[in-house]
Amino acid sequence: MKTNLIIIAILFVVLSSCNNKITSLPKNEINSTTNTEGLKLFQQNCYACHSVTTKSHDEIIAPPMAAVKRRYMKEYDSEDDFVKAVVSYASDPKTENALMIGAVDKFKVMPKQAFTKEDLTKIAAYIYDNEIETPEWFEDHLQQNHKNGQGMGKNK
Repeated sequence: MKTNLIIIAILFVVLSSCNNKITSLPKNEINSTTNTEGLKLFQQNCYACHSVTTKSHDEIIAPPMAAVKRRYMKEYDSEDDFVKAVVSYASDPKTENALMIGAVDKFKVMPKQAFTKEDLTKIAAYIYDNEIETPEWFEDHLQQNHKNGQGMGKNK
């Protein structure tokens, strides 16, 4: 009974926060002048779950967007292929289509969001074209757990 209440509370927090607006610009995105609509959509719709402000890997509820970008960049060389892949997955997230198997194991599949394809395309293009802020712990986590890209997806 107690476990069920905890699970329900966690689900409530996750589901209620996924569309919260982030009002401040991440520090290394402040000077970005390209795709400002993509940046705005990214901040409003992605950072609530793919947070850059967590204190450790144990606190996160979804992989940092920098990790998502890194993994998709390993698989897709061109911007067009990258954007299509991100849009495809985010439009209809399923375990069998996930590149980040470890993330799916840890967090489960991303909940389906009510994004338009146009908005997802702007978000994905923004991610591809810009440096994405990373949590302070991210590089240490990569070095300790993903040397040479190991554990970064199904083909690596």
